Amino acid sequence: MKQFIHKSMAVFMAAVVLMTTMSFTVDMHYCGDTLVDFSFIQQVETCGMEKEQVTPSCEKQMVSQKSCCSDEQMVKQGQDDLKTSFDTLSFEKQTFIAAFTYSYIKLFEGTASTDVSYKDYPPPFVKRDVQVLHQTFLI
Repeated sequence: MKQFIHKSMAVFMAAVVLMTTMSFTVDMHYCGDTLVDFSFIQQVETCGMEKEQVTPSCEKQMVSQKSCCSDEQMVKQGQDDLKTSFDTLSFEKQTFIAAFTYSYIKLFEGTASTDVSYKDYPPPFVKRDVQVLHQTFLI
């Protein structure tokens, strides 16, 4: 169970890193206030009404009306640099990170003590029967 949770968290974190670094663009085509088409990958298909309308009576004057269609483009820029430099942090943050790292490393270090506190005491007698030695018997 622990291995499954570990692997699922690793996949989740990889997906988070992928989504934060990825850039994408959404193209949308509106006809009036109505969304006609949107696309993530390619240009949107238009409804055909966005072309300028020319009056046929005056060929020289080219009077055009404003189109009711509009195209919008949303761009989401991803992160380029994931590693924050230690120099750009404030002094308080640098102090906290240094103290936290030092205490975290010291947490897992073993003690290298060579002092043996029981060196001057004799070991207990294992081979003797304690009940006979003290003459305590259960009846």
